[in-house]
Amino acid sequence: MKVAGGKAVYGASVGILMLDARFPRIPGDMGNATTWPFPVHYKIVKGASPDRVVRNRAKGLLDAFVVAAKELVAEGVDGITTNCGFLSLFQDELATAVQVPVATSSLMQVALVNATLPPGKRAGILTISGSTLTEEHMAAAGVPDGTPIGTTEGGQEFTEAILGNAHELDVDAARSDNVAAAKALIESNPEIGALVLECTNMTPYAADIRETICCPVFTAESFVSWFHSGLVPRRY
Repeated sequence: MKVAGGKAVYGASVGILMLDARFPRIPGDMGNATTWPFPVHYKIVKGASPDRVVRNRAKGLLDAFVVAAKELVAEGVDGITTNCGFLSLFQDELATAVQVPVATSSLMQVALVNATLPPGKRAGILTISGSTLTEEHMAAAGVPDGTPIGTTEGGQEFTEAILGNAHELDVDAARSDNVAAAKALIESNPEIGALVLECTNMTPYAADIRETICCPVFTAESFVSWFHSGLVPRRY
């Protein structure tokens, strides 16, 4: 048997562009390698702090993300994703720069989820920063106009700990913030039939949210797992 070479790294088809952060990444978080049932390959984009990317539109960082994406491809990955939903702004530029599939944002699930729902129902979005999630972010991810949005801003822990790059995280308080924000969104928008979590750090709380709102919850984990299933189809 002969096999082909040409890569530096084998077995990790998904390359993840990581923000330059030091907050705790608990299991379920995209940046915790134990989250994934398959190998992934990480690349930190220096200077891409959570605050700069989420609250300041990743200003001045496009070139750094393109370089990092190209490095991941050169090292052997078959597809690129990122660990921040706000990086939908770079979807077109990254897809143009590399010769592999690119899936920048969990928000890209919204249109697909809508297609699965019964008439009169649509997906809602829960984001870490409702005040800075713009129409441009949404359009870049293919999110339909008028999609209901909820946020953990104003909560006791989650938004400030993540965007403030805190070295400690009160997990129970962060969970409470996510559950409360999801519940408020559903209560004010009864047409919501499923929820898409924009933030890749929200995945650890998805089961609690699902239990509270009693409808499907889609995460960065569900998105990247779907993405990976196309890059490496299961052999039967």
